[in-house]
Amino acid sequence: MTPDTRRRTRRTLIAAAAALTTALGLTIAGVSQAQAAACGTTNVALNKPATASSAEGAGYAAGLAVDGNTGTRWSSAFSDPQWIQVDLGSTVSLCQVDLQWEGAYGKNFQIQTSTNGTSWTDVYSTTTGTGGTQSLTVAGSGRYLRVYGTARGTGYGYSLWELRAFTGDGGTTDPVEPTDPRNPNFGPNVNVYDPTTPTATIQNRLNQLFTAQERNQFGPERYAVLFKPGNYTADVNLGFFEQVAGLGMSPDDVNINGHVRVEAFWMNGNATQNFWRTAENLSVTLPAGTTVERYAVSQAAPYRRMHLRGAQNQIQLWNGGDGWSSGGLMADTKVDGAVVSGSQQQWYSRNSEFGSWSGSVWNMVFQGVQGAPPPHFPNPSHTVINTSPVVREKPFLYFANGEYRVFVPAVRQNSTGTSWYNKTPAGSSISLADFFIVRPGTTAATINNALAAGKHLLVTPGTHHVNQTINVTRPNTVILGLGLATFFADNGVTPLKIADVDGVKVAGIMFDAGATNSPSLMEVGAPGSGADHSANPTSLHDVFFRIGGPGVGKATNTLIINSDDVIGDHMWLWRADHGDGVGWNVNTADQGLVVNGDDVSMYGLFVEHFQKYQTVWNGERGRTYFYQNEMPYEMPNQAAWMNGSTRGYAAYKVADSVNDHQAFGLGSYCVFTLDQSVVGERAFEAPVKPGIRFTNMVTVSLGGQGTINRIINDKGAPAVRGAETQYLTTGP
Repeated sequence: MTPDTRRRTRRTLIAAAAALTTALGLTIAGVSQAQAAACGTTNVALNKPATASSAEGAGYAAGLAVDGNTGTRWSSAFSDPQWIQVDLGSTVSLCQVDLQWEGAYGKNFQIQTSTNGTSWTDVYSTTTGTGGTQSLTVAGSGRYLRVYGTARGTGYGYSLWELRAFTGDGGTTDPVEPTDPRNPNFGPNVNVYDPTTPTATIQNRLNQLFTAQERNQFGPERYAVLFKPGNYTADVNLGFFEQVAGLGMSPDDVNINGHVRVEAFWMNGNATQNFWRTAENLSVTLPAGTTVERYAVSQAAPYRRMHLRGAQNQIQLWNGGDGWSSGGLMADTKVDGAVVSGSQQQWYSRNSEFGSWSGSVWNMVFQGVQGAPPPHFPNPSHTVINTSPVVREKPFLYFANGEYRVFVPAVRQNSTGTSWYNKTPAGSSISLADFFIVRPGTTAATINNALAAGKHLLVTPGTHHVNQTINVTRPNTVILGLGLATFFADNGVTPLKIADVDGVKVAGIMFDAGATNSPSLMEVGAPGSGADHSANPTSLHDVFFRIGGPGVGKATNTLIINSDDVIGDHMWLWRADHGDGVGWNVNTADQGLVVNGDDVSMYGLFVEHFQKYQTVWNGERGRTYFYQNEMPYEMPNQAAWMNGSTRGYAAYKVADSVNDHQAFGLGSYCVFTLDQSVVGERAFEAPVKPGIRFTNMVTVSLGGQGTINRIINDKGAPAVRGAETQYLTTGP
């Protein structure tokens, strides 16, 4: 008898017994006749996030017990106790759990439920488990389901081919609001314009937004201004948390006659805090008599898929001679004329086309850029990498034939130049009808229902409070944010978890930590993940994290990547050094990025101010192209910042077990504001092995406030007052 036949037979018997007990007023195994008769047929555990106390090896991860494949399994270590648990996404009423054991089974075990993943209630218990396939009647509710084994039936561990769960409501969920792709409801914070909109109407709105957002660094407001294909006259001056984007398939489908600019007059020309804004998918024709565009930004302010027209024009990456700027990104962009970096301290340019480039301060990295300057690190500090080995461009919203769609670019290998200029981008197009639109006030439970119904997510501008984890379990799911849409962690949850599946894309999303400590803000793959995603990797684009600033925020870890082959395309992980809720014992956060997966690539990685390691890399064959870091500012003294007997923590740590790792164009800086005698022993730390190579590194003691003693391991001179900037071309 097959497991499905056995389950159907069992349900028939339960239903017959329930009919009998109606007359007798009895219950079956603690379940009323109504409960037994109503048990559904949908496996609510299928492809849900699963974790376990242990795994026998990488090929036996917890997720393999809920993947619907009876040829894969979870297997534990050979000891007691052991457990496997599943996050069902929302609280459900369970009536049956099926356990399909491998030869190694549980003799004594409990099935338990929990609303929070911490406090557990037994809904089934046995000391006489027999293995095989068990269909167990249960009565209880919870969001989390756990099988807790206390005695094994063999000398091996606990091993399950499949764990299935069924609900008393038939597995139904609330209906998902449909999206009209021709007239979608983007909510109150999105403005969409077409060429018939009066120029004055557009400009008035742009001016209103800039006035409100010029200084609004830590407010909850978020906005997007979108232009349908056509020509416009506009002066777009971007403030905090504003996105301006075209809705064409090509940047040249939308032309702005005017400016798309960022300036820093609000800080007297200092652009080192011009964060969190974005310009995308537009072409710009400067006004007659003007040859200069200004994009004076620092972190989390990408200039992506843009075309600045005119060979006579230039774009300046600083405020024009009256202040510093500190790090940014150009990607998939064409500048017909010159890019002039001026006082910009570090910059990453990827897969773009420039007429020319001039300028250098500490760390300028060019990858797959046509028109890049020659490599000459450290003077000037230009690192040039000819191609991007494996990259996917960011998905984007567009409008064609009266319908909104999302274009998902294909993975490119060993690429140079843009994906779109004089070529047709490779990729796939998805109707907005296949997306659920997340607007301000949408609950996390509603979002999870939409994901469970097979929808992608379009997250509109706003600060979206998340009181339960958003779980992505379906391959190829797209989560696209507009206007730097932000998931705010309530009650110490991890806002987003992605299962170890193929091809998930997360783009344009920001994460804020809340006052209750979160174990992490985002996780890609469960611990022990080991599936091969090389043909269809998960990718993260313009994904930003913040701990503190608007108020107290706490997170032990920030982003954890357990899956293999993940692509990071521009990320900033920031523990706040200014704003509200900031202090050594206030916005606590141990680590920024933790990479456990193999073959993970980071293109443009910014990680700052964490209290222990900024980045920890445990996976094999990792690659980082451009890294920018500042060590924490405000440790009260050296004793508060010690790693055992070592002074401080490295900004980038490759585990001693790793055999293959490469990183290019790395900068780490210190400014120890409370005790300038504090020393960070080294910026970068890695085992000395043939397969590990760091290329072109710089350390800086900003204003001579503090010391970075070595660049990598024990190599490189101290960055210290009087010798603030130090370079090293190879290591370790």
